[in-house]
Amino acid sequence: MSFKMEAAGLLAFFVAFVLSPLVVFSPPLMRAKREGLRDYGSLASSYVEGFQAKWIQGGARKDEELIGSGDIQSLADLGNSFAVVQEMRLVPFGLKDAARLAVATAAPLLPLGLTIFSFEELVTHLIKILL
Repeated sequence: MSFKMEAAGLLAFFVAFVLSPLVVFSPPLMRAKREGLRDYGSLASSYVEGFQAKWIQGGARKDEELIGSGDIQSLADLGNSFAVVQEMRLVPFGLKDAARLAVATAAPLLPLGLTIFSFEELVTHLIKILL
């Protein structure tokens, strides 16, 4: 039990050591997200204005129907494209990636844990942590 803090420190240090160089990509990612939101936002705004003028305010021809029209599909596609830009992360990794790396790093420490706890206690403790 005396190595608990050292093991946790090693785990935190290793995860930070591996992921911290990727933070170098944060400024270009921030810039790309900002530019994408600006560009896609203005495109989406003009398309929605045209869609509203045509379909909501009655500018469509009488023989043209909304169902089966490419306008509605294009609006949905544009919305999906905007959502992709909006969901861009500012770092090229997520919490799941860091957790996977932490698990892979902690795996070699499992035999050390088995010298302190029985396998049943360790599994019970892990289940309590996860749930």
